[in-house]
Amino acid sequence: MKHRIVVLGAGYAGANAAGRLARRLHLDDTEIIVVNADPDFVERVRSHQLAVGQELQRRRLIDVYAGTGVQVRIARVTAVDADRKTVALIDDQGVNEIAYDTLVYALGSTSADNGVPGVAEHAYAVAGKPSALRLHERLQDLGASGAVLVVGGGLTGVEVATEIAESRLDLRVSIAARSGFGDWLSPKAQQHLRSTFDRLGIAVHEHADITRVRAEGAVTGDGSVIPAQATVWTAGFAVHPIAAATSLEVDATGRIVVDATMRSVSHPDVYAVGDAALAQGAGNKPLRMSCASGVPMAHHAADAIAARLTGRKVPQKTIGYTVQCISLGRYDAIIQFVTPDDQPKPSAITGKTAARIKEFVCKSAAWSITHPTNMLPTRRRHIIVAAEALAVTA
Repeated sequence: MKHRIVVLGAGYAGANAAGRLARRLHLDDTEIIVVNADPDFVERVRSHQLAVGQELQRRRLIDVYAGTGVQVRIARVTAVDADRKTVALIDDQGVNEIAYDTLVYALGSTSADNGVPGVAEHAYAVAGKPSALRLHERLQDLGASGAVLVVGGGLTGVEVATEIAESRLDLRVSIAARSGFGDWLSPKAQQHLRSTFDRLGIAVHEHADITRVRAEGAVTGDGSVIPAQATVWTAGFAVHPIAAATSLEVDATGRIVVDATMRSVSHPDVYAVGDAALAQGAGNKPLRMSCASGVPMAHHAADAIAARLTGRKVPQKTIGYTVQCISLGRYDAIIQFVTPDDQPKPSAITGKTAARIKEFVCKSAAWSITHPTNMLPTRRRHIIVAAEALAVTA
C-alpha cells in the first residue's frame, strides 16, 4: 500500500508543499493528492490587480502538476475527521470522502468582518478571486467622481487603495486606518508612503475606528461618516472554521497549533501550513498571515514529512523575515527591510526600483508553483542581496 498524502488547498502554501513533496519522495511509495476548489492556481497577492480589471495569467493546476505524479482533485472541503483520518468533499460527482495517511492542511483564510455591522451586506473584499471580481464589477458601475473607501491601513489596504487610484483617476479614493497611517514602517518608508498617497490624491483618515458600514459609507467611532459608494474591507482575515470543528488543537482564532516542523501538536499525522497554521517564527513570535510566511512553512512541512517517511533526520529551522514588499500601483513600491522577527530596519528602497523588485518577488512566487519539482533559481537570492546593498547606500 502506498502512503497517501492529501494536501488541502492549492494556494501558495499548499501548492508549494505538494510540489516539494513530489521532489522529495518516490512515487512508487507515496501517493500525493491535491484538493482545491478552484481549478486554477490563484495569485492572491495580485487580487488588487484583478479587482481593477487587469488580466492575470491563467495557471491550471492540472497543467502545473502534469508529469509530477501529483494528482489534482477539484472539490470543496466540507469537513475533516482527524480521528478517522478522512476528509469530506463536494465535487461535480456529489458528496464524497477521501482517506489519508498524512494530511497537509492549507485551506488559507478569508476576509473577516471582526463583528462590525454592515460589512457582510455592504462591503467588498479582495480575499480571493470571487471577491476581487465582485469588487471589479462594482468599480465598473461607478461613474466619474464616485467615492471608494478602503478600510484597513495594512499591507492589503495600501495596495488596494493605490491600485484603484492609479487605474481610475476619475474616482475619489480614501483609506481609513485604525492607528497611525504606515506606523509599522521606517521613517523613510513612511515618508514615501504619504507622498505617494498625496500624489495619487488618496485621502487618509488616521485613527479611524470603523464601527459600522452602510450603503452610503462607513461610520467611525466618534459618529462621523466617511462617504463612499463602494467600501472595500481589508481590516482583517480569518481562517475557515473547518479546523475548529475537528478534534485538532486550535487557538482562539481557529488556527491549527503546530510545532517547529509544522506538525499538529495534537495529531502527528496532520501538518498545517500558511494562514491556517499557528506557528512560531524568529523571536518566538507567531508568523503573520502572508505569502512570505506560507511558502517557507510549506517547505518546512514537506521536508519534515519526507524525512520522517524515509527515516532521515528531520531538519530544524526557524522561519524569519527579510523584507516587506508593498506595491503602490504598477510603477511604485516600497521594499522595507525588516529583522527576522519582522521589525522594520531603517533601510528601505522606494520608487521604480522597488516596483521592479516587488514584481520579481511576485513572479518568483508564481514560478515556484508552476515549476513544482524544480529548485527556485538562485537569482532570487542574488536580487535580495543586491537590494540590501542598494538600501545601505541609498
